[in-house]
Amino acid sequence: MAATGAEAAAVAAEEEKRLPEDDPESGGDSEDEGDSDSSGDGEDEEKENEAEIQRLEEQLSINAFDYNCHLDLIKLLRQEGELVKLRRARQKMSELFPLTEEIWLDWLKDEIKMASESSEREKVYELFERAVKDYICPEIWLEYAQYSIGGIGQEGGIEKVRSIFERALTAVGLHVTKGAALWEAYREFENAILETTQPAPGSVPSPEQQQVLCSQLERIHTLFRRQLGIPLLDMEASYAEYEEWSEDPIPETTIKNYKKALQQLEKCKPYEEALLGAETPKLAEYQAYIDFEMKAGDPARIQLIYERALAENCLVPDLWARYNQYLDRQLKVKELVLSAHDRAVRNCPWTVGLWIRYLLAMERHRVDHGIISEMFEKALNAGFIQATDYVEIWQAYLDYLRRRVDFTQDSSKELEELRSAFARAVEYLKQEVEERFSESGDPSCTIMQNWARVEARLCNNMQKARELWDNIMTKGNAKYANMWLEYYNLERAHGDTQHCRKALHRAVQCTSDYPEHVCEVLLTLERIEGTLEDWDAAVQKTENRLARVNEQRAKAAEKEAALAKLEEEKAEQRKQARAEKKASKKAKKRIGDKRKADDDDEGEWGQDEEEQPSKRHKGDGDGELPEEDMEVETGLFGRSGSEKPDHSANLKEKASTSRKDTPKVFHDSSKDSVTVFVSNLSYTMADPEAKLKELFESCGEVAQIRPVFSNKGTFRGYCYIEFKEEKSALQALGLDRRVVEGRPMFVSPCVDKNKNPDFKVFRYSTTLEKHKLFISGLPFSCTKEELEEVCKAHGNVKDIRLVTNRAGKPKGLAYVEFENEAQASQAVLKMDGLTVKEHVIKVAISNPPLRKLPDKPEAGRAPQFAVPRQVYGARGKGRTQLSMMPRALQRQSNPVAKAENGMVQNSPATSSQPPEEPKKMSNADFAKMLLKK
Repeated sequence: MAATGAEAAAVAAEEEKRLPEDDPESGGDSEDEGDSDSSGDGEDEEKENEAEIQRLEEQLSINAFDYNCHLDLIKLLRQEGELVKLRRARQKMSELFPLTEEIWLDWLKDEIKMASESSEREKVYELFERAVKDYICPEIWLEYAQYSIGGIGQEGGIEKVRSIFERALTAVGLHVTKGAALWEAYREFENAILETTQPAPGSVPSPEQQQVLCSQLERIHTLFRRQLGIPLLDMEASYAEYEEWSEDPIPETTIKNYKKALQQLEKCKPYEEALLGAETPKLAEYQAYIDFEMKAGDPARIQLIYERALAENCLVPDLWARYNQYLDRQLKVKELVLSAHDRAVRNCPWTVGLWIRYLLAMERHRVDHGIISEMFEKALNAGFIQATDYVEIWQAYLDYLRRRVDFTQDSSKELEELRSAFARAVEYLKQEVEERFSESGDPSCTIMQNWARVEARLCNNMQKARELWDNIMTKGNAKYANMWLEYYNLERAHGDTQHCRKALHRAVQCTSDYPEHVCEVLLTLERIEGTLEDWDAAVQKTENRLARVNEQRAKAAEKEAALAKLEEEKAEQRKQARAEKKASKKAKKRIGDKRKADDDDEGEWGQDEEEQPSKRHKGDGDGELPEEDMEVETGLFGRSGSEKPDHSANLKEKASTSRKDTPKVFHDSSKDSVTVFVSNLSYTMADPEAKLKELFESCGEVAQIRPVFSNKGTFRGYCYIEFKEEKSALQALGLDRRVVEGRPMFVSPCVDKNKNPDFKVFRYSTTLEKHKLFISGLPFSCTKEELEEVCKAHGNVKDIRLVTNRAGKPKGLAYVEFENEAQASQAVLKMDGLTVKEHVIKVAISNPPLRKLPDKPEAGRAPQFAVPRQVYGARGKGRTQLSMMPRALQRQSNPVAKAENGMVQNSPATSSQPPEEPKKMSNADFAKMLLKK
């Protein structure tokens, strides 16, 4: 009926399209023009679609595994009505990928419309058989059963329909939410058959008719009883329907099974409700449901819930692996097991573990050798994302071939095939894999090692084993002690003492990582089996080798120490140069300001000393005028009495003065657990305390906010926020990287770095994350939403982080986190090399390189520049202790003496004498000195 209705709608639509041309009364000038315009637009659109179809076909000829390209091509061909090309495109896609329920239903409906003859109906049946094998789809089974009813008039039609219904009930009849529809459809079909067996009104049925009628009634009774014994939604309605339909009372056993099923349904309801309320892909909810069914232990229900989960999570390799493991260990049904493994590798072809399990399952169920070899070749073309994956699949196949060989025979076809496969594996890793990944994936030559073991232990062919090991050592493995010891153990077990001795002598000469261990093994061998001459030769060789090794290590240590010392000297020189340059600039600036102040008022310095109430006293009681106050009095560019005061500057000055007058609040390290450190804030933030309080109050009650201001009263971009409770501080860490006034705000734990110098907060993982992608080459204008639009076509995007600098400007890099490893792997294959806003991006699995930590100076090493240190206060060296006088104005009694930070240091000639206490000079002292010039 659905197909007939669709055809009628299509015919009606076609007639409406033709109406303006056929109806002579429907035309007018304006309508003719509009019709010509629409036809022109249609032609343009058709040409565009044809060009797009050609482009998609060319792209698929290059990469047949482009899933989205297949979907786009099928959609366009269906839109254009290209039925032959559409059928071919669907066929190609179904050979490579399992198709979703929607794709299958569209394909089946299109084929049903065109199937009129019996031969065409048989092709539709074949298509249905393929469709029900991909995933558990109650809708496809229901469509299959209803379509089969159309052939009921053919020979054996009724039995065929019943067979399809029974298979459908076996597959999805236990489905808690959708199984009832199949049971009801089956009963309706049997009720329709019952109507045809009823005798005509007023007639007496014959014994044969009576028997057929009773048999049909019993079928319907049986269907009701079977359904009521299964926990399905709306069971109460089915029970009431059975009571109404049945003329006899319901049997006690049926009622008992019905109540038991009701109890089971109550246990399942929480899991079904969780699935109903969860968002796709519902993986956690399905896993909880699977665990529940595993405890119950019903194989049919376990299989069904796994199939339901896989229908919505078909790209999750771990889920397929668990399902296949259950089938391998519990059910062990050949057809069921191999079908599940085949679907697993078709859904997740990039996962080598699924291919390995498939090969093992085929061997376990004694599948023909040719089919297993063909499946292995498919695995090689699956496009693994790591070089090591190819090593694993080759090793699995070689293990299979080794188990086929009868080693009691000197030669056999299987043995030659095994040797040929070993040689091909080595060549494949060297050519194909190394060309693609720039590495073979097998640096320690495990495949060649296994080949050597097979030749030595199973084939008694030590000559071939020695050739293989010689090849292994020439591939850069001769410097590793463990490789030599592996070869030695093989010689020890299957070779002779002479070759053992020869191998160890070579090992002593070549090993660079653990030569002591190899030397010890050589001495042990000679102690047990060697002659005196052998012992003397071994001792001499090991002593000479260890002496050279120790000498090399000492030279390397000296070179490293020299480099470290040079780096320290360079760092110290750079540090001193920066400090001198900074001090010189500030001193010149202060001198210029003071000279201008002297032109305005010669006695102002003395007045400043008397009028400043906020002056701080240090040292021996000499007053130091804070440089900030001095700048407020004299002005950076002098003062003119005729100029009008700047009100905005006055307000800013008052704000700065009020902040300077605020008493200093020192940090209490005992409250670090309830305090967070906030940095990278904008220096121009108007009222940091109010702004941050509003932002952080959502995390908990704020006890105190301590913004940090400079001596001029300007905000320095960081502050401390103290909470009442520790959990509030922990919650506040979640605001890290929140954008505040155009800059990312950094929120970190409050830690005393004097006590924990190595402490560094980095909230993101620095290890391999297979579910996360690293994208580079993005345009700086690319937004998070635009990137999400590109990525979500390949999976469920959990999070996107655009990498920015401290000012919040993008760097063209991003991290994209997917729901699982499978989606991320698929996205790498599809997105790498993609063009975004005329920028070609690079996409890879997130695996940040190891961070190089700065080398720490060796303990006990004296610093390069021994400078007498001044003991500063709790806050360290203050800015007011910088030298305020340029070097050119200094009166140097000693030409080599230098003034640094307001302190005169001893010259190198007198550095051996105890340094005298440096005389401290205040800003007023400097002013008096300048006035005397």
